[in-house]
Amino acid sequence: MTIKVGVRLASAVCDTQVIVVRPPAQDVTITCGGAPMYALGQTPPEVGAAEVDRERATLMGKRYIHPELGLELLCTKPGDGTLRANGALLELKQAKSLPSSD
Repeated sequence: MTIKVGVRLASAVCDTQVIVVRPPAQDVTITCGGAPMYALGQTPPEVGAAEVDRERATLMGKRYIHPELGLELLCTKPGDGTLRANGALLELKQAKSLPSSD
């Protein structure tokens, strides 16, 4: 799937929705809960009765990254599914610490 900045994606197996903050440098398959995500406004893909991948739920307002691909997603609606890109677990982006003011 070719992904651009601002594209909103939804999970086919849970409530998770994300928006693309930084697109990857190459085509990538983004999944949530073990099923491919789809662009909002499109018909959701047919998903079998497979169990949802619940290794790590998505959290509202958090950013998820894949450093090697350059991918960054912002969670706009939380859910039970785990976000992955090309099968690799997306990392939770840590906030940068601000310099102390003495």
